[in-house]
Amino acid sequence: MTISIQQQHIVPDNDVGKRVDQIATHLFEQYSRARIQEWIKKESILVDGCPCRAKDKLIGGELITLNAELVEEQRWVAQDIAVNEIYRDEHIIIINKPAGLVVHPGAGKPDNTLLNGLLFHYPELSTLPRAGIVHRLDKDTTGLMVIARSLLAHTSLVQQLQDRSLGREYEAVAMGELTGGGVIDKPMGRHPTQRIKMAVIDGQSRYKSSSTQTAKEAVTHYRLLKRFKGYTHIACQLETGRTHQIRVHLAHINHPLVGDPVYLTRQKWVAGTEPELKVKLASFPRQALHARRLTLVHPASGDTLEWESELPSDMQQLLASLTEHA
Repeated sequence: MTISIQQQHIVPDNDVGKRVDQIATHLFEQYSRARIQEWIKKESILVDGCPCRAKDKLIGGELITLNAELVEEQRWVAQDIAVNEIYRDEHIIIINKPAGLVVHPGAGKPDNTLLNGLLFHYPELSTLPRAGIVHRLDKDTTGLMVIARSLLAHTSLVQQLQDRSLGREYEAVAMGELTGGGVIDKPMGRHPTQRIKMAVIDGQSRYKSSSTQTAKEAVTHYRLLKRFKGYTHIACQLETGRTHQIRVHLAHINHPLVGDPVYLTRQKWVAGTEPELKVKLASFPRQALHARRLTLVHPASGDTLEWESELPSDMQQLLASLTEHA
């Protein structure tokens, strides 16, 4: 399916001296600056009927026209996979992701993902980048995600992620007894030898940046919800959204998440832990991490909206067991 886009605007006088791509991004606000720049190169955006360069500066009063096409992404197939929708309007969809569901097709997982299910239930998403997916949760992390349903929403949500105004709060159960809340501000990158893992990469960790390994800023805030004997129930807020960020940061300070199959390298039992509790903890099937709260500015109305998702039953049972054996 192909969508034809035809729009035009007169450049406002107060935009005098600004670049074409900057002005066009403002006038055609439902599209990202990167997409605008691509269209300028393809001559899908003209100024007074003539091709232009992204860096050209205008004086105001020019006519900018957009004549482009968005082509349906053909790589992914629609599949009848359940999507737990908790909110929907013409611009956004809020879903509650279960454990075990991969968000996006990739190496070793070409289909049967959330993206394939979204295309089945919302065919119009085929014209959006990544079918409207603007952020991800790990396969076995549960909880709230926002999906863009329009180009306006996609551009807005990507911007909110970039300027860190999109709020994401998680609940987790960590190994060990944290004594208080804090901030973990440690850059992250791909683990230098174990490619399925991420790691803290800085001068104070065992892994250093190199010409082939560039670390990216990563900031996690955490606070205590309840402390048990040998374990801590915490809330985490993300400033950045790096792959495995909470899992890596907590493991870095020696408090990996209960059940984490990648970063919990060795189960350490607190002295006196009862055999029944050991069995329950050792058999917890995934990292104990849930995206509990999501806050964003609605792309069309400008209203600040918030959703919450209660802890899934397996994490509720985990906390009940820790309470029982405290």
